Amino acid sequence: MVGTRGVPARYGGFETAVEEVGRRLADAGHRVRVYCRSGNSELASYAGMELVTLPALRQRSLETLSHTGVSVGHLLGRRTDVAFVFNAANAPYLPLLRMARIPVATHVDGLEWQRAKWGGAGRRYYRAAETAAVRWSDALIADAVGIADYYRSEYDVPTTLLTYGAPVLADPGHDALADVGLEPGGYHLVVARFEPENHVDLWVEGYVRSGARRPLVVVGSAPYADAYTARVHAAAQGDPRVRFLGGVWDQRLLDQLYAHSLTYLHGHSVGGTNPSLLRAIGAGAATVAYDVSFNREVAGGDGVYVRESGEVARALQDAEADEPVTRARGARLRERARAYDWDEVAAGYEQLAVALAERRASGPHRGASRRGADAVPARETEVVR
Repeated sequence: MVGTRGVPARYGGFETAVEEVGRRLADAGHRVRVYCRSGNSELASYAGMELVTLPALRQRSLETLSHTGVSVGHLLGRRTDVAFVFNAANAPYLPLLRMARIPVATHVDGLEWQRAKWGGAGRRYYRAAETAAVRWSDALIADAVGIADYYRSEYDVPTTLLTYGAPVLADPGHDALADVGLEPGGYHLVVARFEPENHVDLWVEGYVRSGARRPLVVVGSAPYADAYTARVHAAAQGDPRVRFLGGVWDQRLLDQLYAHSLTYLHGHSVGGTNPSLLRAIGAGAATVAYDVSFNREVAGGDGVYVRESGEVARALQDAEADEPVTRARGARLRERARAYDWDEVAAGYEQLAVALAERRASGPHRGASRRGADAVPARETEVVR
């Protein structure tokens, strides 16, 4: 498993997937090797997985590519039956794996070129890397139906749909809340990296406009994002109801924050199925989400969807005005989360690995190119949750 920060998972969705899937594959008797970035962990093994820790350049535009480059170099000297490469941005290294006759599946992630943090050159690179992933991967992994539809529409190629799992938390307790001065049901919650496409500023701005009585608790930070972080804090306008906790890495506290929030505000808009959203609904958090297909796919009719700060203000006021209805919505979302099961996701990775090793995968699609904007998607997606 190549292209992430590695395990133990301390950062995002890819790392969570590697940890949850990798440990299950190891438990099933497979030898699993995970490439990790220096600084994530100095362990040689974890949960049955072999860890290889290698350096990376500490620069936003080069960190992922530099680490994947040295990881692929290491991998070429220590062959494996199958490689899973996470992030289409790593596509320039796929020809090396193919030259070594190592079957490879690329987890394409979301529509990375839409992220505001990338300038024109960065967006052009991600578009080109996306096309390269299609042309050089034996299989493509999508984590949301919307992502699968995009690749069918844009490139006329199939994907394997492997979502994330959602831990269902019946009673995580609430003792850790006292450490941060909170009470069960007494706050609204945002958990996100501070990046424009996660719309943290929208939640803060909408909350400040509202007449909500309960505080807004904002969990998160981001490297290389000082300007956006300042924008988020400026949106609070000094309102004492807004509380910034910074990054929280204590999973017990995070679970309790999700489970005991009156509402959870989810602003991720370009990344496919999001593990934070799944963890929130698995904890029974009544969710207000930014209105994009990925979020509607997860929360369905039990989510509330917004795009403007005025809509945020109304959603928060409505949630406080009828708390029994809000809590019932959260309970229904917890039941919905049971459809996202890590055991089934890991079984899907195992099935794909076998297909790759036996040379039965659908790719590569060497002649694929982006189709016209008027192309109509034809559904051809294997769904494995």
